[in-house]
Amino acid sequence: GKMRIDMGSISIITDPASQKALVLDHLKQVARTVPIPQAPQVPGMPQLPGGLSAGLPKPAQVEDLGKAFIEGHEVNGMKYTFHPPALPSLPKPPAIPGMPAAPGIPQAPPIPTVAEVWTSASTKLPVLTTITGAFGQQVCHCKPAPPAAPPPAPTLFQVPPNYKLT
Repeated sequence: GKMRIDMGSISIITDPASQKALVLDHLKQVARTVPIPQAPQVPGMPQLPGGLSAGLPKPAQVEDLGKAFIEGHEVNGMKYTFHPPALPSLPKPPAIPGMPAAPGIPQAPPIPTVAEVWTSASTKLPVLTTITGAFGQQVCHCKPAPPAAPPPAPTLFQVPPNYKLT
């Protein structure tokens, strides 16, 4: 179904069925329709022919983490490990006549990025996502609404009548 995210004076309403999103600017009272970009399918991605894949990162490793419960909700876990491409080697320092050759500068191996995604078995939406990499760690914990909650009003997923559509 549709999902609405409110961030200050901007709201984004996504509609996976139409592959479009509405961006509402509440200050300017303007609505804009944008296509939802498609994420590349990583598992089973076709390989490039011949030597064209040289220098590209290795495909992601995918691991099934099984079933678990987060705050009483059944979830399925998947772990994705992405390996960055190897860094190019640094050039050797110039040789000085009569001096021994300087040792090369050691390089640390690239740090992989690991994403653990726990998806609700009932809503098929991510409940807990943890991404760890060279940048540190990012955690997103979405709390599902209780099943007995009334559905949101349909008008929350429409362009308000006084907004200009661009």
